[in-house]
Amino acid sequence: MAYDLRNLPAAYIEFWRERHLCTLTTTRPDGSPHLVPVGVTFDPGTGIARVITNKTSRKIANIVAAGPDGARVAVCQVGERKWATLEGVAVVRTEADAVADAVNRYAERYGRVPSPNPDRVLVEITVTRALGLVP
Repeated sequence: MAYDLRNLPAAYIEFWRERHLCTLTTTRPDGSPHLVPVGVTFDPGTGIARVITNKTSRKIANIVAAGPDGARVAVCQVGERKWATLEGVAVVRTEADAVADAVNRYAERYGRVPSPNPDRVLVEITVTRALGLVP
């Protein structure tokens, strides 16, 4: 089921605030999918989803390989009889303030502050579609 990004149901937004392991799907340069577990935060007010990760990860290489306009990606989570997917365009951000903000958002959602990592970067996803089944 598709949801209107401008009018997401409260239950859908709440589901993205609960603690769930998520997945991020990127596309390798050969066109094959690369799917990995990640933590995701979603700000429905701005339509931005965020993933923090190491700058040397395959997911970062895949996003960078897509070029300066970003890469089409999807993040997904499942919980009991609910699921939600956010699709959009991802770019890599390295600015210290953007990464710190993403770390704070992660800590709020997941209840723990990640260990310091000087190689941490931010995958910032401008969400273009929200899908799911969240009764």
